[in-house]
Amino acid sequence: MDSLSEKVEVLRVMAHPVRIRILKDLTMGVKCVSDFEDFLEISQPNVSQHLSVLRSLNIIDYYVDGRLRCYYLVNPLIPEIVGALEKELDPLPAPACCPVTKKGKYPGERRH
Repeated sequence: MDSLSEKVEVLRVMAHPVRIRILKDLTMGVKCVSDFEDFLEISQPNVSQHLSVLRSLNIIDYYVDGRLRCYYLVNPLIPEIVGALEKELDPLPAPACCPVTKKGKYPGERRH
């Protein structure tokens, strides 16, 4: 996964609350479908659909243990992204002046 377009696609697929929760849980270790059903409180077919989407981009993979499918993270970028989403962040400071002209004072209110 070197290209920017591949990374953007990973972010696009991750941008779902259920998938973020799945990935956050997988950062703590291997999980089976039944584990996800318990904490996500959604049906097994719905969990499987989300897992399939994540697996299609090689974000996660699984191995079979008896009758269980055990899922784990493959993409090394995921723990970094999940960690960044969990951080408490302070707002960025307003600029002191215009970076081009170096004149004027920033009024302190951001325009939308």
